[in-house]
Amino acid sequence: MKTMILAIQVVLSILLVLSILLQQRGSGLSSSFGGTGHVYVSKRGAEKVLYYATLSFAVLFVINSLLYIFV
Repeated sequence: MKTMILAIQVVLSILLVLSILLQQRGSGLSSSFGGTGHVYVSKRGAEKVLYYATLSFAVLFVINSLLYIFV
C-alpha cells in the first residue's frame, strides 16, 4: 500500500513541477512591483485551465502526503 502511495506521490510531484514551469512568466507578483504598465486581467482559456490544474495537483500532493504519513 505504501509503495502505491509513494508512486502516486512521485507522479504528482512531477506533474506539479511541470504545471508550475509551464505557467506564463511575468504574471506573478514580481511584475506587479516591476512597473511593467500592465493592468490585471482575468485568466482565460488555457492559462485558466493550467492554473486550476496546478492548484489541483498541489491539493492532491498535500492530501497524498498526509495519507502516506497516516498509513
